[in-house]
Formats: sequence, structure tokens, C-alpha cells
Amino acid sequence: MNFLYLLTLAISLAGLGALDRRHKLAFAKNPKAALLATGLPYLLFVAWDFTGIFLGVFFKGDSPYLSGLMLAPDFPIEELFFLAVLCYSTLIIANWLPLLLNRSKK
Repeated sequence: MNFLYLLTLAISLAGLGALDRRHKLAFAKNPKAALLATGLPYLLFVAWDFTGIFLGVFFKGDSPYLSGLMLAPDFPIEELFFLAVLCYSTLIIANWLPLLLNRSKK
């Protein structure tokens, strides 16, 4: 089993958390709002994935970087971490971009 992709996703989440804490962008600023803003899309994406798997549209690829740990047929554990990175990074960008734009105007 190869855990490289899973490790990369976990490191990415840790980096997003550090960025969040450093600049007080999401969970460090308003944990309830951040949980809602990431949790709802996360759950929708998981439901989307299971629907796609059920319809035969989504399937597990044959990558040597996957751990082989499956939560369901065609649903590797890495998918949960990927969706977390996707949702969290979107929230970080959405909160950080206005700060960067305001800073450049000054």
C-alpha cells in the first residue's frame, strides 16, 4: 500500500490550517460559520460522489499512489481528504482574496 497521496492531502490540510490560524481567515475567525461553509458543500460532494458511483459514472482509478483503503466500492479514503482540501481551500481563498485586494489598493 502506498500512502503518498493520503499523506500529501493531510499535509495540505495542515498547511491550510496554519494559514487560517496565521491570518485568522476561517475557523480561527468564526468557527461556526466556517464549519457551515465547509461542512455543507463537503456533505454535498460526498453525496455527489456516491450518486456518481451508483450510476457508474465515477470509479476508483488505478493509481499507484492510492493507499488501497476503501470506504465503499470505488470510494477510497483519499476522496474524503481531497474533498476536505477542496472545500477548505475554497473558503481560505474566498476570505483571503478580499484582504489581498484591499492591501494592494492602499
